[in-house]
Amino acid sequence: MMKAINAKELLNERYGKRGSEEREEFREEAFSYYFGEIIKSRRKELNLSQSQLAERIGKQRPYISRIENGEDIRISNLTLVANALDLSIVVTAK
Repeated sequence: MMKAINAKELLNERYGKRGSEEREEFREEAFSYYFGEIIKSRRKELNLSQSQLAERIGKQRPYISRIENGEDIRISNLTLVANALDLSIVVTAK
């Protein structure tokens, strides 16, 4: 019989305890990936090509590709793209 895996324990084992440098790096990469997937999904939902989205925000197509691949997600860039895709960003306190 397989042992149940606790997600918190798995994260601790693979990426270190919460607050560690390794865990924070993983967290940032995970959020970048997640936001990239949201942007890609919305772009496709609107039937826009990467080139068309890039044109809307005054950037080049490779820039959109990097964002969708989670490589270039800064809040200012995320806001710019989100506005072009009619998405909203909500920031809340913990």
